[in-house]
Amino acid sequence: MKNRYLTLILSLILFLPSLIFAQQEMQVGDTTYYKTLIPSVKQGLLKNMSMIANMRFAFQNEFSDLNSNSGMKYTGSRFVNQQFRLEFKGQVTDRVYFRFRDRYTRAQTSESVDNLSRSVDLAFIRVKVSNKWDISAGKMCADWGAYEFDYNPIDIYEYSDIIEMADNFLTGVGVSYTANVRNQFTFQLLDSRTKTFDELYGVQPNQEESKMPLAFVGNWRGSMYDGKFNTIWSYAYHNEAHNTSTDKPTGMNYIALGNQLKMGKLTAEYDFKWSQEDLDRTGIVSATIPDNLYPYAVEKTVYVGHWLHLYYRVNPKVNLALVTMLDVANWKDNLDQNYPGFDEHIRNAWGFIPTVEYYPFKDVNLRFFANYVGRSYVYSKYAKDRMGALDYSTGRFQIGFISPLAFF
Repeated sequence: MKNRYLTLILSLILFLPSLIFAQQEMQVGDTTYYKTLIPSVKQGLLKNMSMIANMRFAFQNEFSDLNSNSGMKYTGSRFVNQQFRLEFKGQVTDRVYFRFRDRYTRAQTSESVDNLSRSVDLAFIRVKVSNKWDISAGKMCADWGAYEFDYNPIDIYEYSDIIEMADNFLTGVGVSYTANVRNQFTFQLLDSRTKTFDELYGVQPNQEESKMPLAFVGNWRGSMYDGKFNTIWSYAYHNEAHNTSTDKPTGMNYIALGNQLKMGKLTAEYDFKWSQEDLDRTGIVSATIPDNLYPYAVEKTVYVGHWLHLYYRVNPKVNLALVTMLDVANWKDNLDQNYPGFDEHIRNAWGFIPTVEYYPFKDVNLRFFANYVGRSYVYSKYAKDRMGALDYSTGRFQIGFISPLAFF
């Protein structure tokens, strides 16, 4: 804990001469302007950087039908600090920008690969080479694409399967090219993971850990029809290992296509996600299979995700939103094809989140919310008969507040 406070103090001292960064970036959250807690006229050198407390707090009432034959049952209530991520960002010079964000709601354990605590989301610098080119280095968001991941995490009440199970913040380098106000392209070369191969997958038959476990990510952000239709599309390839039986690389191909349509007060966002994994990186299929069948991460899994977000800004103080999602998990290996009733399909995971948000203040980015987070997990007959899987549902009614509270 002392080391964390020392790091924050040193960050303040080192980056006082920086300038606030105004260019669009990943996961900035609400872009509406709000005043900082410390008035700008009193900030002095501090006006050249930003300190933000990203918070989400709620009173949760939880429901589940797991191990119940009589439908959903109330299981308990509690107050929860769902998110708290402290962030510093700014510019050292007019060409060098930095960003640091630490998550206080995650264990402070150093990762084996990048040597940073898993709680650290972001720790990178960006150098502006020209008006169109930027270079970044450090731990950053893997620029997956799609709108769900592009939001500030405090704005997402529940993530879909692929993003929830992924390593979303990875160490490496990135290059960004802004062709014009309507098109931006990003290319990243990152560590494929934060854990070692053995920590992530365990002992694997016929798999030899790659000596260069890197990930390539390419992203396009587009804007058309005067900003009414926008896109965040990406492709990523992760090099994980080498299959000694086939003499081929073991990797993961991931495509994310995010689409946004603005229609006055109503905005609709639809994300399509597809992850083809030679080795089960997402891990949902492997977790479903009992150890007495296959006591390791299985091969050839495919995950498909659909995410729809509708929000209607009734007026400056009231926002209505609805999120629906469907995540499909498939297993395309032939290890179990001799079993009667074999089916590649393992499960569908459904989700729906109706939300009411209230913004009481004009000059503070603080909103109160009430919503219900409902999830249903439906397994195939094969998964039930062969693996003992059981359908179940969960629910969470919550009331709380969200704020990316800007101190300066």
